[in-house]
Amino acid sequence: MSRPVKRSLTLGGHRTSVTLEDEFWAAFREIASAEGKGLNALAAEIDAARGVETGLATAIRLHVLRSLRARLQP
Repeated sequence: MSRPVKRSLTLGGHRTSVTLEDEFWAAFREIASAEGKGLNALAAEIDAARGVETGLATAIRLHVLRSLRARLQP
């Protein structure tokens, strides 16, 4: 298990930092690529859809989880 790593993203023209484990960063990149989107574009979509109670890192982790679960369903 890796330690969380902070990386910068640009959302709506503003830089923000998100801290995720390497495994989540890798899966997040794979999902963005599979959807034909850049990492910042996918992060912006997730950011726009999340509730105010949910942090961006949590919303990204949940998006990764949902995406992987959807791939596993027959």
